[in-house]
Amino acid sequence: MTSETLDELWASAPAATDRFEPAMVDAQPPAVRRYLLHTLAPGAKLSTCARVRMHGTMRLGGAWRRFEAEQVLRWDRGFVWRAKAHVAGLPITGADRFLDGEGSMRFRLLGLVPVATGEGPDVARAAAGRFHAEAMWLPAVLLGSDVQWSERDATHPHARIAAHGEASELDLTLDERGAIRAISLPRWWSAPKGDEHHYEPFGGTSADDRTWDGVTVPTTYALGWFWGTERFAPEGEFFRCVLDSLEHK
Repeated sequence: MTSETLDELWASAPAATDRFEPAMVDAQPPAVRRYLLHTLAPGAKLSTCARVRMHGTMRLGGAWRRFEAEQVLRWDRGFVWRAKAHVAGLPITGADRFLDGEGSMRFRLLGLVPVATGEGPDVARAAAGRFHAEAMWLPAVLLGSDVQWSERDATHPHARIAAHGEASELDLTLDERGAIRAISLPRWWSAPKGDEHHYEPFGGTSADDRTWDGVTVPTTYALGWFWGTERFAPEGEFFRCVLDSLEHK
């Protein structure tokens, strides 16, 4: 597994040279055009690399814990998500990685005691699905050949994303402006020991759009497993965050 850091991944990313033109989405179905024209302003950089800073709460050990995190996403490589949480006032630090087809998770209490670890093909497959869901922060990549668009109706575009060794079926729910209000996809469930790995519904809600350098995305999220079922609220939802910044290279 590569040891490349978040900062190294960002520093080595090429800068975007092309800019978005509305005519680029003329051939897409109406719901898809509404979404892409909402999220990409004319002249926005068609970047394939983003740096995100966020804070929020996530469910750890059956309780919601505060966290702060930073992430770099590169469509050609993957992502590194570096986070710090607190349990009983003590720090847990570490990172989720999905780089060059390999996935891993490493978090330690006080930087010493392992509290969450994982790696291998099932971790990588689950991470690829996460990466595809987070493509909303890199909307330029949704114009590429990795993505095939269709629509269920005027407020539900559908993207089939075939990249990073995984094919994801991503459903979006839009409001009247074309902003994303919910996402969902079957995501590979890297199950606990004793359970078989399989796909489970993953998704959640989003709100509070903000624009950074011509790219408009939701800034608040509530996400988890078993989205769309009665299991979501009591056991599936595990991640709530607010984006503090979004930078495209």
